[in-house]
Amino acid sequence: MFADLFQSRRPIPDYERAFVNDVTVQQITPPDPKVEKIILICWILIAIKHVAVIWAVYHYSIPFHQLWVNAPTWIFGTAATAIYYYHHRRD
Repeated sequence: MFADLFQSRRPIPDYERAFVNDVTVQQITPPDPKVEKIILICWILIAIKHVAVIWAVYHYSIPFHQLWVNAPTWIFGTAATAIYYYHHRRD
């Protein structure tokens, strides 16, 4: 922080308000059925993409393995789904 080298007419800020004194959690939010439907739709789209990539790699003789495209998609989708369900399914 810089010192106030020139006198100003600003009011002195209330620094005590910047600290959190107490946090209470009333209830855990239940999972949203709309979000679960979106997750299901995304997994269906991921499956369609996997099939399309496998077909394209073999049909056009692309010189790399299809897992270079499919593996990161599956890993990130699995991680996102696991984080969502871990957040909403804790006991």
